[in-house]
Amino acid sequence: FLLLANLSVLETLYTSLIVPKLLADLLAQTGTISFSGCLTQLFFFLSLASSECFLLSTMACDRYLAICYPLHYPAIMDLRFCLHLALGAWMSGFLASFVSIVLISHLRFCGPNVLNHFFCDLSPLLQLSCSDITSIEVLDFLAALAVLLTSLLVTMVSYAHILNTVLRIPGRAGRQKAFSTCASHLVVVTIFYSTTIFMYARPHAVNSFDLNKFVSVVYTTVTPLLNPIVYRMKT
Repeated sequence: FLLLANLSVLETLYTSLIVPKLLADLLAQTGTISFSGCLTQLFFFLSLASSECFLLSTMACDRYLAICYPLHYPAIMDLRFCLHLALGAWMSGFLASFVSIVLISHLRFCGPNVLNHFFCDLSPLLQLSCSDITSIEVLDFLAALAVLLTSLLVTMVSYAHILNTVLRIPGRAGRQKAFSTCASHLVVVTIFYSTTIFMYARPHAVNSFDLNKFVSVVYTTVTPLLNPIVYRMKT
């Protein structure tokens, strides 16, 4: 439950970073933000998204230990170790986005200054720069690919071992109980990774702004709202 609590806090911050500013702009019928404010929003947005990747893979490892090694699980996943795992996920996420933000802060922006998005996302911000953004685009693409593939690989390997173990459990009731333990997490993982890979791990993602904005709504507002419902259904 400690890892689940961290996921809840992370997604609360994730939504709070975008929605209040968006609603305020809609009510005031204005949409202005300073460059430093935009960079701050982008930094925390990318950091929280990366942290969620690492946290979801950590939760997959937790399910792997609980199902494949149930007798050793209490000794391995004690409170101290869980805290270290959660802290590692948060720190890794913030470190993963730090270099990109530093590089973006040194770009020149000559105008226009109208951001084609409802928050400061990476691709529309880069399109406003009058500097050469080729190297930053390549670096950001590789960084996103590394974060997503690393965490996704850990998740897939964990669930491959879980599936192998569950299929060997005698009795239908035992298999159903094991599957129900993982079902909610698997649904959350599928929704999160499918949207983030579409947004950040595909080349030329800057060319479809309307589609990108629609997908952004899914993983910034819809997914955090669905996750508590999914986990509550499992409980």
